[in-house]
Amino acid sequence: MSGWRTLLLPFSLLYGLVTIVRNWLYDKRLLPSYSSTLPTIGVGNLTTGGTGKTPHIEYLVRLLRPHYRVATLSRGYGRKTKGFMIVSNPSGTDMIGDEPMQYYSKFSDILVSVGEDRAAALQRLERHHPKPQVVLLDDVFQHRAVRPGHQILLIEYDRIMQTELLLPAGDLREVKSGQRRADTIIITKSPAILVPIERKRILEHLQPLEHQQVFFTYYRYGDFTRLHAKPGGMMMGSQYYLEKRFTILMVTGIAHPATLIEHLRRQSDKLEMMLFPDHHEFTEKDIRRIQETFDQIANPNKILVTTEKDAMRFRNPRIDALTRNMPIFYIPIEVAFHQDGEKFDQTITRYVTAARKPS
Repeated sequence: MSGWRTLLLPFSLLYGLVTIVRNWLYDKRLLPSYSSTLPTIGVGNLTTGGTGKTPHIEYLVRLLRPHYRVATLSRGYGRKTKGFMIVSNPSGTDMIGDEPMQYYSKFSDILVSVGEDRAAALQRLERHHPKPQVVLLDDVFQHRAVRPGHQILLIEYDRIMQTELLLPAGDLREVKSGQRRADTIIITKSPAILVPIERKRILEHLQPLEHQQVFFTYYRYGDFTRLHAKPGGMMMGSQYYLEKRFTILMVTGIAHPATLIEHLRRQSDKLEMMLFPDHHEFTEKDIRRIQETFDQIANPNKILVTTEKDAMRFRNPRIDALTRNMPIFYIPIEVAFHQDGEKFDQTITRYVTAARKPS
């Protein structure tokens, strides 16, 4: 542990005590927690980001939207606006946040909403016409002021066996016993090939409660996709097939880019990186620094690569003129389940069917 983190340990102990007392008050119903009349599915984690909430929300959208009117509700982290908002023609991620922007850009037939007060936001969605038939709550595991009908906890594969510390010395938002509140636990970012003995070892370590189902997911990466139209007519979204001789400059502002780094190292022998803080809003100064770093790469065969979430922030109108002629590509990702995907789908659809009340 680094020296500065050691100095923060007393604050972590205080933080832990506060969260334990807070959770006890909610568990005993001494603090109010709102249960919506709509079917609600919460997706969250115990740590500060990086577990893959966005692609798992997208999986749920793809699963449910053929059968139900789906809404997503996010806090809209990093946005400069306040209050409840149903997303319509957003000007940029600073208006609604990067995750909601990604949902809005990819799924035109769902209702995307943001609101820091989730209880009040759910009440607004209950009065919306037409009323959504299921609401996906983004990052609400510690937002105890609402009580989702079905709670999904995401735990990153590489961090299961680690000894985690509470904030601010570590990344834990609450003690690990908080996982008992979950109905479903998903181990995310697991290897594409997961041997049964490793699965057994993890389950023995987690010790899920009898009612908790545990699933394992991994990432499937799509093709390199151009952020903007290339001069000469290449359409935005055109796919690109990379050769090993290319140098990749990876630019990203996500919590844990290790999985992407591993993927890109399989695509190219030459990988350089510029890492920004999670949810970082790129400025003109950032773009000029990225351009300078890119220009200094001697290899004439080179591209800029970012994540799909970062791509939402690269499309901000404030920097659009600077990024439009840059060879920026993003890589779409989807989650896939090991073995029990159909069982997970059935669990979710059974919950929604049972929870729906007559309109």
